[in-house]
Amino acid sequence: MKEFNVCIVGGGSTYTLGFLKSFVRLREEFPLKKLVLFDIDPERQEPIGKYGEILFSERFPELEFSYTTDINEAYTGMDFVFMQMRAGGLDMRAKDEHIPLSMGMIGQETCGAGGMAYGMRSCVDMIKAVHDIRRLAPAAWILNYSNPAAIVAEALRREFPGDKRLLNICDQPENVVRSCSRLLGCDWEDLDPVYFGLNHYGWFTNMYDMKTGKDLMPEIRRRIKENGFLPQDAEQRDQSWLDTYGMVQTIMNDFPDFLPNTYDQYYLYPEYKASHLNPDYTRADEVKDGREKRVFTECREVIAAGKLGDRFDAISDAHAEMMIKVAESIAFNKNDRHIMIVENNGAIANMQDDAMVEVACELGANGPRPLGVGNIPQFHLGLLVNQVSVEKLLVDAFFEHSYQKALEAFTLSRLVGDAKKARKVLDALIEANQGMWPELTDPKGRARTERVRIGG
Repeated sequence: MKEFNVCIVGGGSTYTLGFLKSFVRLREEFPLKKLVLFDIDPERQEPIGKYGEILFSERFPELEFSYTTDINEAYTGMDFVFMQMRAGGLDMRAKDEHIPLSMGMIGQETCGAGGMAYGMRSCVDMIKAVHDIRRLAPAAWILNYSNPAAIVAEALRREFPGDKRLLNICDQPENVVRSCSRLLGCDWEDLDPVYFGLNHYGWFTNMYDMKTGKDLMPEIRRRIKENGFLPQDAEQRDQSWLDTYGMVQTIMNDFPDFLPNTYDQYYLYPEYKASHLNPDYTRADEVKDGREKRVFTECREVIAAGKLGDRFDAISDAHAEMMIKVAESIAFNKNDRHIMIVENNGAIANMQDDAMVEVACELGANGPRPLGVGNIPQFHLGLLVNQVSVEKLLVDAFFEHSYQKALEAFTLSRLVGDAKKARKVLDALIEANQGMWPELTDPKGRARTERVRIGG
């Protein structure tokens, strides 16, 4: 069986540890020859890299494993590149969240003003990275799940229009499916979802039992109404995630037809959510105090012991497992179904063709084949068309260096919703992102940010 070379971009991420363990667990299904971690922050990546050396020496000794800050070492000869970069790191994520919340608006990693700020930074770094990968590994599959995936996907669609091996995907729809399996007491792989939307903004219309063909959505509605909704891995989640999944019950009480993506709460209840979030302690702070400490403490303990011992966690990591299964489906032409971000082209019949939508796809050696969902209801169409316009205007602003287009995007967003508020938060985010956004110029030709090179 063929063995594959894989690079993980963002080797210092708190999610990388789950990947290292998952590659051991899934070594028969997706055999690796070489694994390289790449990060621009050597100090952050080093403890995870050292952990990996110990893990693989004990559990996967034949694997060629390394970690680096050199793009030539990272990308050359790769079959798959997994993209999980965080432009600006957690410190900038905190600003994305704190600044809008201090003005009474949603501050969130991917949604609203904070998500747009993060999107501008991510587009700069992602475009450069893809140019580097294509120079060093022209045939590699690039599997991007860097946030905010919707904005990044739109920018990559424009910069690399003919690249069929550049795919965008998010694990949140699968997390909801897995959480339904917890609710129903079944195996998540026995569930066949029908889904439509944009990244972090969508709905499940049906959830079929793969064995019988029965639609389980009526039972899911009933159980959520009676018992609420928990993530599959609730025992490992921080409180903000438990609150997020808890909002599914509220959403379905108000809009019972479909099962929502958990992020829909921000678009449906922006004032309520903004008033219940702490502008001085957001999810970014929670990650620093929670998952980040847990991951790096585990690394330090293993490094100090010089061996893994009984520290190997055999529990499935949904995020890592999903991405490895995506690569496996491509590598072995399995045509498994995955919910992916693709150019619409009729998948949602009453939306524009060039929208980057999120739908179930059959995925094989020739890439994704979207499964159409037909026309969607007017309510959901109106919400999604608004957000597509926000994302397209923001990417216009990115490529055109246009302050005006950025202002229009911020004004149009349901999570901002007022032109004066939009200008205020946009200007504050420009100030916070100096040197990390492309230069934005106002209609009078005055620069609002320093120029950042965005091309190849």
